[in-house]
Amino acid sequence: MSACVPAGATEPAHTERAHPPHSPPPGRRRGFRVASADLSAAVAVFLIALPLSLGIALTTGAPLQAGLVAAAVGGLVAGRLGGSPLQVSGPAAGLTVVTADVIHQYGWRTTCAVTVLAGLAQLGLGCLRVARGALAVSPAIVHGMLAGIGVTIAVAQAHIVLGGEPQSSVPDNLRALPAQLAGLDPAALAMSVLTLAVLLLWPRLPGRAGHLLRRVPAALVAVAGATVIAASAGLALPLVDLPSWRSHALAGLPEGPVLGLVAAVLATTLVCSVQSLLGAVAVDKLASARPGVGHVVRSDLDRELLGQGAANVVSGTLGGLPVAGVAVRSTANVHAGAVSRNSTMLHGVLVVAAALLLVPLLELIPLASLAALVMAVGIRMVSLHHIRTVTRHREVLVYAVTALGVISLGVLEGVALGIAAAVGVALHRLTRTRITHTEEDGVHHVHVRGQLTFLAVPRLSRALHLVPQGADAVVALDGSFMDHAAYETLQDWQSTHTARGGTVEITGRRTGVRIAEPGALTSGPVPDGEPGTSGDCRCRAWTAWRNHQCDHPSPAPDDAGARPDETVESGEADPRTGRALSTPARGRTPGGRQLARGLSTFQRRTAPLVRGELARLAREGQRPSQLFLTCADSRVVTSMITSSGPGDLFVVRNVGNLVPPPGAESGDDSVAAAIEYAVDVLAVRSITVCGHSGCGAMQALLDSRPASPAAPAAPAATPLGRWLRHGGPSLERLRDTGAPAPRLAGRPPADDVEQLCLTNVVQQLDHLRAHESVAHALKEGSLELHGVYFHVGEAQAYLLAEQEEGRVFDRVRDVDLVV
Repeated sequence: MSACVPAGATEPAHTERAHPPHSPPPGRRRGFRVASADLSAAVAVFLIALPLSLGIALTTGAPLQAGLVAAAVGGLVAGRLGGSPLQVSGPAAGLTVVTADVIHQYGWRTTCAVTVLAGLAQLGLGCLRVARGALAVSPAIVHGMLAGIGVTIAVAQAHIVLGGEPQSSVPDNLRALPAQLAGLDPAALAMSVLTLAVLLLWPRLPGRAGHLLRRVPAALVAVAGATVIAASAGLALPLVDLPSWRSHALAGLPEGPVLGLVAAVLATTLVCSVQSLLGAVAVDKLASARPGVGHVVRSDLDRELLGQGAANVVSGTLGGLPVAGVAVRSTANVHAGAVSRNSTMLHGVLVVAAALLLVPLLELIPLASLAALVMAVGIRMVSLHHIRTVTRHREVLVYAVTALGVISLGVLEGVALGIAAAVGVALHRLTRTRITHTEEDGVHHVHVRGQLTFLAVPRLSRALHLVPQGADAVVALDGSFMDHAAYETLQDWQSTHTARGGTVEITGRRTGVRIAEPGALTSGPVPDGEPGTSGDCRCRAWTAWRNHQCDHPSPAPDDAGARPDETVESGEADPRTGRALSTPARGRTPGGRQLARGLSTFQRRTAPLVRGELARLAREGQRPSQLFLTCADSRVVTSMITSSGPGDLFVVRNVGNLVPPPGAESGDDSVAAAIEYAVDVLAVRSITVCGHSGCGAMQALLDSRPASPAAPAAPAATPLGRWLRHGGPSLERLRDTGAPAPRLAGRPPADDVEQLCLTNVVQQLDHLRAHESVAHALKEGSLELHGVYFHVGEAQAYLLAEQEEGRVFDRVRDVDLVV
């Protein structure tokens, strides 16, 4: 099947749902249904989109109907075919500069043709699956581009606000501004100030009444208020003019120089694609942060690019503006509670109805009010939050160069300048390495700040040769990268220096922490079998438990007589004193030595790093965000697979990750007590049930099942057998052929054990819902339930999701974490 087909049927994994997560799947659909949340969200988005679409069309100099066409096509086409169900597409403020420039140079019909060609280019990029690569562009360049576009919009609309006409470029608009101020139109200025005042004050209305009024979009209130006042006062102002649809201009063959048209297509494609893809990522974050929402399937960016391309082809063909994801409308859609793409499509239907039925009302809107609305949008595109962020990351130069380039030269030129500045900054950081040499108490310290590349090798060699022969040396590497040339230089010097009687200690960014690469840069006597020295040892420095898993040699005969209270030296040097570290005496049992060695390693390496955080937790008490219920299997390391730390998880572990239902005859209320404490006392926001592959409890359940379903189960005579009775409902659910069994996305379960592991997670979630505290929290919307399956052999996590065909464990991908 072609990768270019953006139909929903080709990607069942991205089907939206309108029911709570992990609830029983709805019955078979009978026709088209719309959730009430989608309907209310569609109305809210429509009320925002209508004035904004007219204002953006006015800003670009296009026919005002073109804004309505783009809004309708964005809702219907991009909403149906796109990969981001909750993103709302339409004419975007970020495209005004590019579109206005194309209209000014080539005319409206050629601009429509450019839009069609840009859509075809997006379809090609979507087929090549390069959408994720667009996110590799530096955020400083993207935000600088949007800020430059925002300044351009605001300066141009200032002329309409004052009652005049904008010029074609920012410098021209600035030069013409004094003359415009001298001849301003008081009526236009009054309507513009009124619109801006409502936009500023409406979201800040106080009290309960203000909370209810704020549900009406500020943009609609501002434009409607200015329209009513202008009509009531009889002000002579330029108004919206919507000619008959019969005379609406459609796309024509492109006319003009080839290079200029190619540049226009590239600029339109660039801005449309980047804005839509970044918007899709932002919408995912907004949707995930909504309270009471379970697992949200991330946007398919390649499909989103295909949907945007199709929408631009249709919009350009019908004489509409270019289409892209719009942040204002998408945010309103998410905040209004939309649960599927139906809200986006319904908003498009409402725009079509308004364009056909509300023309007399729309023609009462003053152009000055629309200009003020778009000017406010342009000002907001210069985000102080983004400026603070790029300043904190020392990328303000890239941001400023891009913004000034867009303002002075144009979008493509500004982005090109921003990319050049970003490359220059990256090269400067890569080559800027500070290497210092100091001596303290007879110990020579060589401190390297920055990345160690071949460019820094001469300076590194000079600093290392300042260390006298036979002296003690500490080399501190304060960077994240070392190339092969620098590594060999450092290793050769270390070998030579230690051969002449000197000592070398090489540390990473924190004092006393040895760098993991290159691993051979640790000198001194280390016994065979210690981590990092034996070729047979499979342990690595990134595993905090590496000393536990390596097999150490048996004690030498000379040590056999050591008393249990004695200690022997392990051969590992303390980086602060240079003395050998002590480990518990070998007279202990192997298990005792292993435990004590692990505790000693914690005190020496980990405790200094976490002591401050643990002290804070000791003062403030625990405030975990989730209860994590999983199996007691030693291969399931909860903190590792969830990337969590102290204070993050309230963990309950038992054999088989079982949740006894309330009132179960087990005589063990420990799990129920933990659930009650987590929900009612700690107020956790989510509960996760995590199963895993190769679960011994599930294997025991399968081995103990009777030969036929009618045969009675064998009595449980042991504590383990009595406990495993709570897994009986999972076994019965597995046998039930009438209900769809949970499955893994992309492959069938490997065997009956894996199928039971998946079924058990779903069944224990049902048991959780039966607990009173959990049911109450779910009803209030303050708690979420999640199911996770961890495949030990693959080191792969799967997250339970509800889909039309049943419960599916979706593979968690590493790219999702990057986003």
